[in-house]
Amino acid sequence: MNVIIIAGSNHKGATSTRLSEYIKEVIAAEGHQVTLFDLYRKPLPFYSPDGESANSGHIAELKQGMHAADAIVLATPEYHSSISGVLKNALDHLGQDHFRGKAVLSMSSAGGAVGTSSLQQLQTIVRNLHGINSPEWVSIGGAQRNWFAEPHTDNEGSGGEIVERIKRVAHSFLELAARIRG
Repeated sequence: MNVIIIAGSNHKGATSTRLSEYIKEVIAAEGHQVTLFDLYRKPLPFYSPDGESANSGHIAELKQGMHAADAIVLATPEYHSSISGVLKNALDHLGQDHFRGKAVLSMSSAGGAVGTSSLQQLQTIVRNLHGINSPEWVSIGGAQRNWFAEPHTDNEGSGGEIVERIKRVAHSFLELAARIRG
């Protein structure tokens, strides 16, 4: 199965991006092809309904990756109880043809204990784009974010309960995607 992950931060050391990198390893370890589209490394121009930059640069790459994907992971930092502006901008460049009938896993990293407001907003956006929300999501916050402060592999420290939860949620998401795909 082909999975795309959109890391929705424009901060170089974002824990939501580190979370994306980690879940990429988890999904790849289960034998799937995974692409990470990092909005920090591949910034997009502001969306305009006029479509002036509709397929330029990184937008064309994102759209191609989304079309090729069988399943999608969206990751965001939580800012003021919402998703990041760069992720919202990326989603505005996409449409129903990128999400329709695909399983979508939502993830967030919050400065507080957890970031459920951003996850609820992502699930609303996914429904409007005709994607199929995974019933579980991942939110890291507080001390859980510390494990994701630096990039590392699964072999470097246990990561504790949050790592086991991420693995369980990833497995459940992949099972959903496989059922949808047939």
